[in-house]
Amino acid sequence: MIHFICTTCGVQYEAREKTPEYCPVCEDDRQYVNPAGQSWTTLEQVQKTHRNIIELVAPDLYAIYSTPDFAIGQRAHLLITPGGNILWDCIANLDASTIKIIQLLGGIRAIALSHPHYFSTIVEWSHVFGNIPVYVHQLDAQWLQRRDDAIKLWSGNEFPLWDGIKLVLCGGHFPGANVLYTPAGKGLLLVGDVIQVSSDRKTVSVMYSYPNNIPLSAREINTLHVAIKPLAYDAMYGAFGKYIKTGAQAAVDFSLERYLQRIK
Repeated sequence: MIHFICTTCGVQYEAREKTPEYCPVCEDDRQYVNPAGQSWTTLEQVQKTHRNIIELVAPDLYAIYSTPDFAIGQRAHLLITPGGNILWDCIANLDASTIKIIQLLGGIRAIALSHPHYFSTIVEWSHVFGNIPVYVHQLDAQWLQRRDDAIKLWSGNEFPLWDGIKLVLCGGHFPGANVLYTPAGKGLLLVGDVIQVSSDRKTVSVMYSYPNNIPLSAREINTLHVAIKPLAYDAMYGAFGKYIKTGAQAAVDFSLERYLQRIK
């Protein structure tokens, strides 16, 4: 029995003898099936062809990403906190070097996911670091392709963790799409691509589908904006190495208002 991984989205599946017939995550119109056709791999195979980089990108914040890029090519982030470290989002590759370095950094107390495109090998990560909880909003539970007791579904608009850190439901990209907020320093948001930091590092965008260029509605944008409006934050860290180091709150306010003007 093998836990196959989709090579296009990087999500790992329940163990089976044969590859799945298709990947529901990629068949959805927010993602895509590789034009060359659906293909599958395993964690063991990925470990042979990829290695991970763990990069300090801000005080107490590390980006974790694979080289060469695998699947979507997102970054996970390890947030170091007094009450325990949080892995925000996830990448498929998990190897001995990654495990050793993270253990030296204090391990992981919990994993939190922004949305289904980054579910990847969350069960593998949980087991390696002591069957730690993996927090997924219940509105996105249908997209879990591998189930485990470590996966904890949360509901409502916010989920408190510790040290003032919380998950905040935004919706938009997925019904359960959420961001992680920490009040440390001047405040920081980890957003995956629920909010996408733009190439100028001064503005952001929000989309229903980034690869297929499908926008959000005005209602969805307003819902997202209302959700994060009460938060005090100065920095924002996205899933693809694009960060706003200061002035993030003003950038979001400006960008979402601009977005609404363009879709009227």
